[in-house]
Amino acid sequence: MYLQLEDIKKSFGEGENKNQVLKGVSCGVEKGNICVLLGPSGSGKSTLLNIIGGIETADSGSVIINGERVESMNEKQLSLYRRRHIGYVFQSYNLIPNLTVKENIEVGAYLSDSPLELDELIKTLGLWEHRDKIPSQLSGGQQQRTAIGRALIKNPDILLCDEPTGALDYTTSKEILKLIEEVNQKFGNTIIIVTHNDAIKLMADQIIKFRDGNIRHNDMNTNKVPAAELDW
Repeated sequence: MYLQLEDIKKSFGEGENKNQVLKGVSCGVEKGNICVLLGPSGSGKSTLLNIIGGIETADSGSVIINGERVESMNEKQLSLYRRRHIGYVFQSYNLIPNLTVKENIEVGAYLSDSPLELDELIKTLGLWEHRDKIPSQLSGGQQQRTAIGRALIKNPDILLCDEPTGALDYTTSKEILKLIEEVNQKFGNTIIIVTHNDAIKLMADQIIKFRDGNIRHNDMNTNKVPAAELDW
């Protein structure tokens, strides 16, 4: 198993205000799979994504990626881990406003020893004719494509997507999901998508359903539906 989570627990707050967000989560994801974390707001899925990405630390338990235990890393090792292994796509695009599409994507390349070829990636993203525009000249979908490009250029082993279509309309959401699917097929990244949109699970290899900080179901999907055919 490429990514393993063992008994992950996480709480926020102190004393009477303490809220246990993850209550002992254990699961694994195979290399190259698309995994969807599904559940209502507050169920712990985004917190788990942040722990996998090394943005937050678990109170206890282990995150193991390709045999490396994240919790045993010091700050320098953790920074290298994030640079080498993790690409992050947020609901908010977090682009640098005065840089062009090409420059925003290129920022991610400086974090990698073996980045993808920039022009080829921009073409894969469908952004070639927009490469010299700044974010304010782009639609929401184009900005999200740019954000995905910035995460992908460093060729991460794992692409973490936190509600990547949450701020987008139906048609644009479908385009972004098709792009994520194409990226998975072309570059072989392991992709983990957090969403509360039940339809997205149909394009995944693995579906993990959360409720109240626990995994309710962890299923492999043997009848994947192409992203282009999703409907909601």
